[in-house]
Amino acid sequence: MVTVNDTLNIERSAPAARSFSQPYWDGTKQKKLLVQFDKSVGKYQWLPRATSRFTGRKSVLEWREVKGEGEVYSFTLVYRARPPFQGKEPFFIAMVTLPEGVQIMGNTVGITKEDMKIGLKVKPYWHPLPDGCHMLMWQKA
Repeated sequence: MVTVNDTLNIERSAPAARSFSQPYWDGTKQKKLLVQFDKSVGKYQWLPRATSRFTGRKSVLEWREVKGEGEVYSFTLVYRARPPFQGKEPFFIAMVTLPEGVQIMGNTVGITKEDMKIGLKVKPYWHPLPDGCHMLMWQKA
């Protein structure tokens, strides 16, 4: 049986926040998942952007908290990685679809090779970072 690494022992820090992604990182400090919402079309968007991917306008965006529970849309089991993940293989990267219609990619925690499948119900796992932010990862719901 192959043991899957959850990558929790890898030292990491949050990427430098840009003006348009700062609210997301601020939300992670309270373990809240904030996603941009375009008020003019009534749709969520992910990744954070300076403007709406639907209209190109900035003024229509607001941040909304979502639960973060979703299901695995796709995944890969990584056997070869670059630093700092090199030597920590294998590990999963999962693309998760939220009910709000966005897909968010992240590492998984505590999901075995036998359990991982398309449609697996997952929820956020908030891994603490040195600056007080948290990295969004996925665990079984």
